[in-house]
Amino acid sequence: MPSRARLDEFIAVVESGDHAGAIERYYTEDATMQENAAPPRVGRDVLVAHERAALARMSDVYSKCVSSVVEGDRVAIHWNFVLTEKSGLVRRFDEVAWQEWRGDLIFRERFFYDPTKVTGSS
Repeated sequence: MPSRARLDEFIAVVESGDHAGAIERYYTEDATMQENAAPPRVGRDVLVAHERAALARMSDVYSKCVSSVVEGDRVAIHWNFVLTEKSGLVRRFDEVAWQEWRGDLIFRERFFYDPTKVTGSS
């Protein structure tokens, strides 16, 4: 079960822009991530590689935690993201991450957002 301090630490790392580092430090080796109803990605190394590939397409990433809740081994985080692609396209979206923790590490995460509401502008 994560402590409030441990969750705040994780959020601070993500907000600092170190998304891949957050996965390396705060996820179990067998962790999964799932986008809405898509099949989950499995394994921390796969998750880190996916995140690094996504970040490589960006010139800037802004991540802000709006709110978060810890309830035993379950955590919900409401995020706002602004992603600026190298092409100049800016995408904004609002997401809720539902996490299940083993001790002080995340082992399952599912993201909920409306893909039709991911707005982009140049």
